[in-house]
Amino acid sequence: MPYPSVDALQNMLAEEVFGHTKHSKKAAGRALGTLVEVITYYTLTSWGFRNAIAIERGLPEYANDIISHNVEYTLHPIVEHIDLVVQNPRLPLSSAKILKALDGKISWANRDNRKSSNQLLSSKGILRNSCTIADDGDLFATAHLNEVRDDLADIDIYALYHHPYMMVECKRVGVEEGAKKGPQTIEKAKQGAYVARTVSSLQKLRLPDGRAGGVIVAEDGSHSIGEFRDLLETVVESDGSDVLSRFTLSVGVVSNHGNWFTAELKNKEMEVLAGSYDWLLFLTDEGMMEFLNDLILNPPEEYAAVKEAFGESHKKNKDQTRFTKVQMDYDADLALQSYFAANVDKVEGWFNIIGPAGFELDHLREQVTKLWNKDWNSIHKLA
Repeated sequence: MPYPSVDALQNMLAEEVFGHTKHSKKAAGRALGTLVEVITYYTLTSWGFRNAIAIERGLPEYANDIISHNVEYTLHPIVEHIDLVVQNPRLPLSSAKILKALDGKISWANRDNRKSSNQLLSSKGILRNSCTIADDGDLFATAHLNEVRDDLADIDIYALYHHPYMMVECKRVGVEEGAKKGPQTIEKAKQGAYVARTVSSLQKLRLPDGRAGGVIVAEDGSHSIGEFRDLLETVVESDGSDVLSRFTLSVGVVSNHGNWFTAELKNKEMEVLAGSYDWLLFLTDEGMMEFLNDLILNPPEEYAAVKEAFGESHKKNKDQTRFTKVQMDYDADLALQSYFAANVDKVEGWFNIIGPAGFELDHLREQVTKLWNKDWNSIHKLA
């Protein structure tokens, strides 16, 4: 690796990329935080879960819909799907154009819903990941661009049920020059912990001997209490609406040199997070540096679009952001999808599992796959 640590890398970015900003190291730190979100999104995509993903959608608290929290990603039951081919598309590919092309081809398009003003692909070639095109509260529709040419655009459309079976939050806190830890680290940990503890019918608690316990509350008010790890497995294996209808698997992804530490050496902040999320993953410095080296600092020609989009997004006189989890340069998106698909095993090695103790990352993928394959139409009584 060309840099001995992420801190050294952040200093390099502060000088060479963000030198034009007033607080260059903070700007570099924010860019690294964006990379955590991008890595997480394309990891989920490489696992095959792209079509269920919503980005920054409000997630209500369990049995308290008055309060909701925006989280990075949520995965939702797929109610309906169509592969839409638009002939001779003209940019931008707006929600209005897509819905017009869908007329009569998908039952959900005829419902009374709120149409979005989002653009799936702008006239400047900027893609909107998991682009919401309409929403009626119970269901919402997202569009994913598979391919666009002068003569056609191939688009996947998915109607998704509003309640997610999984949520993912990404957190990274920078260290001020000369400080040992970020001043807001514990506060951000508490914020993440609060959300993780309040959005699912599977609630965490502490057993008298210090072990992590849990309680799952069914729709009729009945409940089961036990060791959390066993209870989580029971819920994921279940097919009953009484258990699954309000369940949301909570996953946290944290990354930072000097703040969040590792599975073997947790500090207060990490303990708070590990005690709240169902799964807590740590994106290592080595993983972050490998991503940066392969795709932004020294990419081969096939991934050059990623480097170009990152540079364009952060230059002094940029016209528009084109490298975030929401807005991504179209060519950079294709390159990122190709890289993550070709390097699944390597990417998975970038993550340490903080909790549940003793589990491996492939077990998380297995759990999410089982949730993906549930009969959600029956569980939510949609049929």
